[in-house]
Amino acid sequence: MSTSVAALLGIIQGLTEFLPVSSSAHLIVARELFGVHMSENLDLAFDVACHVGTLVAVVLFFHAELLAMLRALPRALSAHPGFDGRRIQLIVVGTIPIVIVGLLGGSVLEETLRTPAVAAATLAAGAALLFAAERLNRHPRPEAALTVRDAVVIGVAQSAALVPGVSRSGATIGTGLLLGYGRADIARFTFLLSIPAILAAAAKKGLELRHVALSPADVHAFLIGMVTSAIVGYLAIRFFLRYVANHRLDVFAWYRLALAAVLVLILVTR
Repeated sequence: MSTSVAALLGIIQGLTEFLPVSSSAHLIVARELFGVHMSENLDLAFDVACHVGTLVAVVLFFHAELLAMLRALPRALSAHPGFDGRRIQLIVVGTIPIVIVGLLGGSVLEETLRTPAVAAATLAAGAALLFAAERLNRHPRPEAALTVRDAVVIGVAQSAALVPGVSRSGATIGTGLLLGYGRADIARFTFLLSIPAILAAAAKKGLELRHVALSPADVHAFLIGMVTSAIVGYLAIRFFLRYVANHRLDVFAWYRLALAAVLVLILVTR
């Protein structure tokens, strides 16, 4: 993989991981258009590198919230955990669904369904979710109103994002809107919810690759992908949280439909 392609894929990963447009679908399109075809192990290793980059981005952006949650950890199991202790409880509960799906073979599901046809269908379905969520979200509630049941439902939506084209942020934010929460509040919560999921996915894939030999050129390309995904991911989070505070998500829904059309075109013209 060339340096320019590694940087491009890292930019795509960082930009689309946190926007509700599906990073996996964009990487499928990019690899088709630029003819990037690596071995299964190298492809997986590059994904791990880019996921580490996006993990760094979200941790850096939310470092203040994470430090507050760390300080609240002793109170998390008490009768009066406070806002940050309660947030810890909800993130733990919301992470359970994706852990279960992952243990039952989520990685196999993700790899088996990583095709343009599946991504096109899920992109369109995700667009419908965003359109519906915006129109049904009449009286948005703050994050403080989140219940354990709501956290579980959002966690189930996050686990569905293992299917390429669904989009972690699209599924969780759209579900949160349907549950009656404000865009900015639910986006902030779902980004925090993504941290243990991204960390677990990167660690699991990293363990699977512990015996894979990488050439100096591979390591160089992966580092470029990691750094670019971290920088662009940080900027994407900052942009998105500012955007959703005052704008609907319709533009992302229309974009998903356009990308689905591109994938269909790729399938037809192969």
